[in-house]
Amino acid sequence: MESRVSRLSDPHRIPYRGPVFHFFWPFTRYIIVNGCAFIFWFYFNVLNKTIVVGAGNVPEDDNTLILPNHQTMFDGFLVGAAAFYPKCFWKPWLFPWIPAAQENFYSNPFWGWVSDNWKCIPVREGRKDFRAMKRIINCLKHGRMIVFPEGTRSRTGEIGPARLGMGYVILHTFPKTIPVCMVGVDKVLPVGSWWPRIFKTVYLYFGKPVALDEFRGMDADREGSEQVINKVFDQVHRQDRILKRYRRLRARRLVDMPFFYSLYGV
Repeated sequence: MESRVSRLSDPHRIPYRGPVFHFFWPFTRYIIVNGCAFIFWFYFNVLNKTIVVGAGNVPEDDNTLILPNHQTMFDGFLVGAAAFYPKCFWKPWLFPWIPAAQENFYSNPFWGWVSDNWKCIPVREGRKDFRAMKRIINCLKHGRMIVFPEGTRSRTGEIGPARLGMGYVILHTFPKTIPVCMVGVDKVLPVGSWWPRIFKTVYLYFGKPVALDEFRGMDADREGSEQVINKVFDQVHRQDRILKRYRRLRARRLVDMPFFYSLYGV
């Protein structure tokens, strides 16, 4: 019984995968994560332009929770690469876990295998998946994780309301909580589009860890979860306003610059 419990609580063991998968997993995970991280870096920094602010605010410690707004299906990979590339080449354990919609990332065996090597955690459609929630809490305690509190992609580019699930997770783990705001990613892959676009400008703003000591001892009920996630997402909204002001300022400055400075737009 003890060994079975230890296997279930091991964050590096995928419950539905067998011993052969886990034997090769360290190697396949390294190849897929770092190969894809390079592809995303090239796509967002050469074919597009990505302006990153505050990446140094993301610690390498375990129990680090990164909470961005959500605009496209590959937001998690973009945020992970921006925070940990190229360090993940010599510190592969740094790359974060990413809860992923089962209907999108596990639609067939091949993509399920790729997603598991990407350290994705499948979440059933409807998102009331308590088994996934337990695994999220366990993996977060022993690593880093990217979660989208909105729960779904924005259709307008504006930040939507945060759901309470991440408030529940925070009250159970009290991680180092990093608010992240993205602007312009929706122009790269709009909802409903299958082909990523190029020559766009994307902005990522990693904020400083949010102080959450005031919530220690609070019950992880609906009211407590709402208060803690709203405090974090208030910071995301603040970063959104800062990025949009910077974007307008940059647009005015580009008017007087040579055309190649505005090749990627604003």
